Amino acid sequence: MPTYEQFRLPDAGEGLTEAEIVHWHVAVGDRVTVNQTIVEIETAKSLVDLPSPYTGVVSEILVPEGVTVEVGVPIVVVDTDPDGTAPAPTAPAATVPDGADAPAAPAAPAAEAPAETAGSGSVLVGYGTVEPGTARRRRRGAAPAAPAQPAPAPAAPAPAPAAPAAPAPAAAPAPAAAAPAAHVHLPVLAKPPVRKLAKDLGLDLASVPGTGPGGIVTREDVLAHHEQAKARPLATYADDDQPWLASGTVTSDGRRTRVPVKSVRKRTAEAMVASAFTAPHVTVFHTVDVTRTMRLVRTLREDREFADVRVTPLLVTAKALLLAVRRHPEINASWDDAAQEIVYKHYVNLGIAAATPRGLVVPNIKDAHRLDLHGLAGEIADLTATARAGRTSPTDMSDGTITITNVGVFGIDTGTPILNPGEAAILAFGAIREQPWVHKGKIRKRWVTQLALSFDHRLVDGELGARVLADVAKVLEDPARGLVWG
Repeated sequence: MPTYEQFRLPDAGEGLTEAEIVHWHVAVGDRVTVNQTIVEIETAKSLVDLPSPYTGVVSEILVPEGVTVEVGVPIVVVDTDPDGTAPAPTAPAATVPDGADAPAAPAAPAAEAPAETAGSGSVLVGYGTVEPGTARRRRRGAAPAAPAQPAPAPAAPAPAPAAPAAPAPAAAPAPAAAAPAAHVHLPVLAKPPVRKLAKDLGLDLASVPGTGPGGIVTREDVLAHHEQAKARPLATYADDDQPWLASGTVTSDGRRTRVPVKSVRKRTAEAMVASAFTAPHVTVFHTVDVTRTMRLVRTLREDREFADVRVTPLLVTAKALLLAVRRHPEINASWDDAAQEIVYKHYVNLGIAAATPRGLVVPNIKDAHRLDLHGLAGEIADLTATARAGRTSPTDMSDGTITITNVGVFGIDTGTPILNPGEAAILAFGAIREQPWVHKGKIRKRWVTQLALSFDHRLVDGELGARVLADVAKVLEDPARGLVWG
């Protein structure tokens, strides 16, 4: 007999409660094996591939792509014994009297599935070419076995004609009730090539007004509506491989796009609100001459030891922050509100804020304090590439202790960054620009940037925050100082 197993959406990590089905790698009828990737989901933190826990045949896909479901909800049904159904149906089919009892057993699995018709139930239960046919024959044989029940059925509608006879004068309300139903299910008139064009452009034909004969939607209507919807680029980004607005719905006039708040962007919003209204933020600023840092970056880019990694000013800033944390370990802490304790961390998991098409993510480099400059460069490159590809795992974003956000990459001088939840400080690194600067008593053209350090005032006093920021600035002003502090 077939054995059906439901695969329920698991918790991909960090106690997540829901996920969106992004792409199914299998279809109904495909054979799968244990640990074979069958579906790609998007959690509040990243994209995750889910393997099959069963070996068998996919009987039904319960959740289509693009739908968000909660953890524990069945998403697919797998028949773990697809080849064991042939001999069972032949014996009950031979005897009609016992056949009434025999079909009762397979009727249970059919009831569990979302049976729309008798045919759909048989497709789910029997995966071969024989079983569906035998199932239908049994049902046809069972129908004549109980002709006495259909007879009373027509007897019940007998009074029905009397009811319409009475409301004869009130015949107007009946058509009124039928009219809205016909209006709701009115199909959109369009030729197949036009429908394909709308699908390729991501447009809903129901939102496109038709100007052809009889209200038919023409190719020109679709193209014109698509042009109207091009007010969207203001909210997208040049580097996005798949702009987040692609998941939205354009209004009929093309002037607005409504995007569901879900996945990474939803998680980011919740985390930022919780942080802003839980931890009292204080931000201090510092303008720094980083000319010597820029010289060091140029030198390292020509060094063979660093030929396999990317050397940037952010790398030197990250190292400077690690040195400052080493000198002031009190800033590497978190506030435990439930226990009313301050938790000081003896390790540094350095977070790097990364902007992705799906929203802001903050993966962190585990035990960054143990890495030399070359190792730190490699970790930053791997971390940012994984984040932008949407493949950051929940583990990579957990247990961060302090974060850097590089707002300078967008040409921004500085800002007041919001703390990553569970951390005591975050450093904003601004754009580096050539500016007039007083150097050794004379006005020179120097490379200058701005730093901003936000910290949780429950944990960090103003003096501690200022000292940490000042130490970061000193290393950027003179990277050789790092040799002394390191």
